[in-house]
Amino acid sequence: MDTDTDGTRWLSDEEQRAWRTHLDVTRLLTHQLERDLQPFGLTMNDYEILVHLSESEGHRLRMSDLAAATLQSKSRLSHQITRMEKAELVRREHCDSDKRGLFAVLTERGWQVMRKVAPHHVASVRRHFIDLLSPKALADLDRSLRPVAAHLHELRGRP
Repeated sequence: MDTDTDGTRWLSDEEQRAWRTHLDVTRLLTHQLERDLQPFGLTMNDYEILVHLSESEGHRLRMSDLAAATLQSKSRLSHQITRMEKAELVRREHCDSDKRGLFAVLTERGWQVMRKVAPHHVASVRRHFIDLLSPKALADLDRSLRPVAAHLHELRGRP
């Protein structure tokens, strides 16, 4: 690893390969998963919101918590939820304890769409990622990425 006089620690060839492979896989996999959701009229953002809501108590989350969970600004999430409301996948409800607060709530139609799409999405994840790695490689990848995930969560101040 070379270090410039200004202190920059440049990536070695091996580090550069690993970094670029990671970027390549992240972009290409996200693109492919997005393509596989298109026949259902969903984007990855839609699906991620449906997952968070389907896994939350009462199928509802405060908009601010949903924005944090999906790494979206409150404004961007609001536009996303408006679009999903038009598709009758979610609805907004006022928070009784905080008049300014809003919940995003999974509708019955949203729940049905989630149940229909989830098996296809899982098959896509398997086909384009999980099944291409041996169990050992998958365990090694998980173990290798945990410190990075922990560091990034710590920077955000959220688990």
